[in-house]
Amino acid sequence: MEINLIRKSGKFNFEAENSGGHTVELDAKPEIGGEGKGFRPMEMLLIGLGGCSGIDMVNVLNKQKEPLNDVKIKIKATRKTEEMPPIFEVIDIHFELYGALNVQKVERALALTFEKYCSVSNILGRSATINFSYNIHQ
Repeated sequence: MEINLIRKSGKFNFEAENSGGHTVELDAKPEIGGEGKGFRPMEMLLIGLGGCSGIDMVNVLNKQKEPLNDVKIKIKATRKTEEMPPIFEVIDIHFELYGALNVQKVERALALTFEKYCSVSNILGRSATINFSYNIHQ
């Protein structure tokens, strides 16, 4: 795995590119001179958590032959502002699931996702409390 970053403009605006050629822009918060031209690095961590847990949960549900039609993920996080660096304190991740899904299989898929499969959750969970919830829309 390799990521390359180049500074695009201003003080803190970077473009990151992976080996597949996909790009994403990053920037710092305006309070320190950022220009709002991209995601902030801590937001990227939350994107990684959402993507990792979403992929793993969908994979488990597919293996369980559950008819998942769609999924939406919402993440809210608080940081330990009294510490330096201000790392995440609590991360709440909510899944809106669409399909005629079995509740027990969904709960099993989410438990496996957060306890076993999602590497990002495993890393962030060492310093923050991660709570997950879900709704099923038939």
